[in-house]
Amino acid sequence: MPEPSHSYDQDAEWFVVKEGENWREIRFHDYSAIYDVPGLYEQLFYETLRCDSPRFMSEFLDAELVKAGESGSGLRVFDLGAGNGIMGDELRRRGVEFVVGADILPAAEEAAARDRPGTYRAYHVLDMLNLTEDQRHMLDGYRFNALTCIAALGFGDIPPGCFRTAYNLLETDGWVALTIKEGFLAETDTSGFATMIRESLRDGTFEMLESRTYQHRLATNGDPLHYVGIIGRKRKDLP
Repeated sequence: MPEPSHSYDQDAEWFVVKEGENWREIRFHDYSAIYDVPGLYEQLFYETLRCDSPRFMSEFLDAELVKAGESGSGLRVFDLGAGNGIMGDELRRRGVEFVVGADILPAAEEAAARDRPGTYRAYHVLDMLNLTEDQRHMLDGYRFNALTCIAALGFGDIPPGCFRTAYNLLETDGWVALTIKEGFLAETDTSGFATMIRESLRDGTFEMLESRTYQHRLATNGDPLHYVGIIGRKRKDLP
């Protein structure tokens, strides 16, 4: 990875990997290239940079379910931006039996099937901004009552409109567990997430039960990257 003395924006971080006799540079957000190499995603983000979001958020959600007198076994979860299945695996470990994954990348579906077979009830490659009528009907048929979106919002990976579509698939009073970088909640945010979240709280579309700031992972220079984890309930559709 880059020398620790060099600092990069999160969406510009990179590393090099040796393949045979050749070295190849890969950007952190080039997920298809990373998923293609078995074990590379885990080695990079979890072993080297100590990513903790899936464990933290599954534990956080479980604690809020206990407070509400509910159980993970009753959830029908839509895991948006599921990648190679790490969040789905954490949910299953905590007793959630019904998890459906979705990602825009075919490489993510292939990696999840390779690395964590049987984790998901189903896994769909979808563009949530351009669903066909058949795809929307199929998703409606799952009757989701929980949505997870972990370390996937912002940076152009999952824009607000994509999250809105997934949110509106939830049944009323469904659970929402999401993480987002602190900067996307600031007054200066231009991504649209800060405005969407503020307005949804103000008009009662979304009820935030608890939020916690935590260390998502390390940057390539060793600095901590902090995200905000949010657990709440859907009360009505996002406009």
